[in-house]
Amino acid sequence: MHKGDIVNKVLSIILGGGKGTRLFPLTKQRSKPAVPFGGKYRIVDIPISNCINSEFKQIYILTQFNSASLNLHIARTYTFDAFSRGFCEILSAEQTFEHSGWYEGTADAVRKNFAHFRPQDPTHYLILSGDQLYRMDLKDMFQKHLDSGAEITLATTRVNRETAADLGILRVDASNKVEEFLEKPGPTKEIGEFAVPSALRGSSGKDYLASMGIYIFDAKAMEEVLENDYLDFGKEIIPESIKTRRVSAYVFDGYWEDIGTIKSFYEANLDLAKINPQFDMYDEAAPIYTHMRNLPPSKVNNCDMHQSITAEGCIITNASIKDSIVGVRSIVEAGTKLDSVVCMGADYYESNSRKERNQIEGTPGIGIGKSCEIRGAIIDKNARIGDGCRIGIDQRERKDGDYGCYHIVDGVIVIPKNSVLKPGTVI
Repeated sequence: MHKGDIVNKVLSIILGGGKGTRLFPLTKQRSKPAVPFGGKYRIVDIPISNCINSEFKQIYILTQFNSASLNLHIARTYTFDAFSRGFCEILSAEQTFEHSGWYEGTADAVRKNFAHFRPQDPTHYLILSGDQLYRMDLKDMFQKHLDSGAEITLATTRVNRETAADLGILRVDASNKVEEFLEKPGPTKEIGEFAVPSALRGSSGKDYLASMGIYIFDAKAMEEVLENDYLDFGKEIIPESIKTRRVSAYVFDGYWEDIGTIKSFYEANLDLAKINPQFDMYDEAAPIYTHMRNLPPSKVNNCDMHQSITAEGCIITNASIKDSIVGVRSIVEAGTKLDSVVCMGADYYESNSRKERNQIEGTPGIGIGKSCEIRGAIIDKNARIGDGCRIGIDQRERKDGDYGCYHIVDGVIVIPKNSVLKPGTVI
């Protein structure tokens, strides 16, 4: 079979995750893959873009919670031409004569969709996570999989002992054959035998290989390893497969970050605005795709901006913005100061008549009002922050919890989607 024919038989499956509790309240009204990221993207755009840039254009996204926003984004964004045989479709949990329940884990989600996968007649399955930030040549990983003769290949990244504590760690031989898997060994367990052979070691004490949750399966092997009641790939399917099958490790040396928690999501966003970010969005050879909104350029009037990103369609007037992300259609009024803020922007502009009604009703307009000071916060879409609000400025203990109009998670203040903060609110 010609190599090109094999590539077209790779079926990419993006696991959208469950309720997204670690990203709550950003997942209160949307699924985890649909959470806005980097000012103009959604998290799901990362794995989809990696697939498209690697010429894997037959993509399924498995999800089951709050799917409406994700469905709309996928339908608006990823439409392939009739000649590519490409598609990007969402498969939500459904009742059938064989299955009546929800997805109970990553492996269970794939198992329950074989009826949709088999008609594509794939030779291989590529399994991806929906909450990771990275740029990978998946085609190179696939070629290494073919060359190794393995039935399963795991993408891995080099980590130090401290990072290894919370990840799945692999023991490999000099040929990258996986011999053993250890799930989250913790900080005290002796794992010296899992250190990689000297020829594979990286720098700065990164002597261990951690699974990235990205897998390639031969189609036959995938069917066989799921002929059981196991629910999860990382905890059950992969460890059991290593015992009886040839499993290979693909070592990825680029930037990779799990952004499935509020803290990691917040920090990864702010890192994008640095002079030399760890994740480069400016690679023309491997762009990150998203919905084309056809918005006007951002208008910045007499502002002081330091190391920040502004997406399209914003109107920012006489403001000071430092180390922040300003998302699409953001309105920032005069005298406002933002410091280390992830502002997701808005889904729409308010009409003049709506603005007049806001004034009569005393309701703040969408965006951030005049003379506000905000530090160390995530402001979700369509939030209305009145004039003179102070968020994260005054010396107060940031105790995690739900405080009604805002949450504190991992020490980060989160203003949920569609929230309204009255003028003068202090958080």
